[in-house]
Amino acid sequence: MEGFQATPDDGGIAKRLWVKFKNESLCALYTPFIVCLASGTLDSKSFLHCISQDVYFLQAFAQAYELAEDFADDDEDKEAIRDLRKRVLRKLKDQDDLVREWGFELPNNSTCDSATVRYTDFLLATAAGKVEGEKFTGKIVTPFEKTRLAAYALSVIAPCMRLYSFLSKEIKSVLVPEENNNIYERWIDCLCSESFEAYASRIEDLLDKLSVCLTGEELDVVERLYHQAMKLELEFISAQPITQSTVTPISQVQEPAGCNLTMFCDFDMTCSAVDSSALLADVAIIAAAKSDLDDCETLYPRVSAADLRATWSNLSSKYIEEYEQCIESIIPSETVGRFDYEGLCKALEQLSDFERRANDMVVRSGVLRGLSQEDIKRAGERLIFQNGCKNIFQEILGTENLHADVHVLSYCWSGDLIRSAFSSAGVLPVLNVHSNELPYEGSVTTGDMIKKMESPMDKLQAFNDILKSRESNSKHTTVYVGGSVGDLLCLLNADVGIVIGLSAGLRRLGEQFGISFVPLFSGLVTKQRKLAEGSLKGMSGILYTVSSWSEIHAFILGL
Repeated sequence: MEGFQATPDDGGIAKRLWVKFKNESLCALYTPFIVCLASGTLDSKSFLHCISQDVYFLQAFAQAYELAEDFADDDEDKEAIRDLRKRVLRKLKDQDDLVREWGFELPNNSTCDSATVRYTDFLLATAAGKVEGEKFTGKIVTPFEKTRLAAYALSVIAPCMRLYSFLSKEIKSVLVPEENNNIYERWIDCLCSESFEAYASRIEDLLDKLSVCLTGEELDVVERLYHQAMKLELEFISAQPITQSTVTPISQVQEPAGCNLTMFCDFDMTCSAVDSSALLADVAIIAAAKSDLDDCETLYPRVSAADLRATWSNLSSKYIEEYEQCIESIIPSETVGRFDYEGLCKALEQLSDFERRANDMVVRSGVLRGLSQEDIKRAGERLIFQNGCKNIFQEILGTENLHADVHVLSYCWSGDLIRSAFSSAGVLPVLNVHSNELPYEGSVTTGDMIKKMESPMDKLQAFNDILKSRESNSKHTTVYVGGSVGDLLCLLNADVGIVIGLSAGLRRLGEQFGISFVPLFSGLVTKQRKLAEGSLKGMSGILYTVSSWSEIHAFILGL
């Protein structure tokens, strides 16, 4: 087995593991507890219930540090772990006074939640050497065995501290300084403090030091423990009881009647990790290369692989050059002072004309002629999706009480390619595909195109037609996920428009027409605040940005 190997430039194992699993930590931001806390609207009983669990965590940390100190072989390491334990014991002693400083009074009686138990039991079992896949025979006496167990214990504590440091800083960044009315700000400041950051860093530094002598397989165990501890801490945050109305996750907002969700998304570079036109070019060039070696008659005139590759290259270069020129021509010379939807529509009509001309050029070139339907479908089956994309569709369409329709709106030339990709993901025929199509003669493409989805205006028309077909007597929530200029109008017309991987070009164009791009977490905090004030309503011209499908998953489905 090839284990977790370090390289000279990627830092210690603690940093590498945090980076590897950071997308999961981002999901905690979208839990009702964190969104309500950041908005300052969290019910104080919910807050006190959460921090009442601190005593159980601190007691477990103290026991784990005591065991780790015993296992540490180096005197310097023992001293470092002893200092960590002393800090925990001081906090246990001062907990009531600290909570009073934050402006609250802990309840006289509290019980340990099941989510708390799952984490603390896992920590204490690990610290005692009860690690899945690890076998210790008799008394643990060798320095290597001791060091390994100390490292394992810290690998369960480290993600907990780093997670709270990260979350508190993210919350702090969305507070409104001039309002200064978040009653939990002192608690947030405590977790944002230099002393807490230093504490989290000391744990990570010590984990790095103890892990230096571990084998690849043992480092894999550290990774597994770290990841499991992260998941258990996320479950704890997600399990916090909330009694108030919240704006997230969508699947729970309208319970118990259930949520009616219509989700739309783009395909190229939103769902897929590669552009579909490049994929079809590969299919065509590979087919031509095979044909070069085959003397059999073909339905259409032969084109050598070299000539076809040159034609594709010229088409691509020409499209990119003229697309950039078109975008430059439709961007206003001065930023519009307000959201200008009509101006944006007029500008995108010019882009629509360009996209139609570009497709006509592709058809005239003949590069789409002679492609096997089987080859196209096989390419779709092998298509690589963006991380987390397939999972969210599978779960949305399989979630009870979430009455969901999912529609893919794409400029892709081949609906077969998209359907094959999603078929391999197990979400067809439930998922609906709206795109262009390549007509066949027999099972070979004719080179023509059935043009259904060529422009931003076509996407908007399909979007509106789908919404009109829904039941009008029930409340629906519409979410559109995209990342290109062609998605802008649909993004703006959805209840929630989410831009994944915001490009500089899209931001520049949108901002010139008065569109605001707001991180999704920040936007949800604002919505939660407005919900509490009774002033929640549509905010025109605002689109929400995310860096991954994990965030979208947390927003729609929760953890």
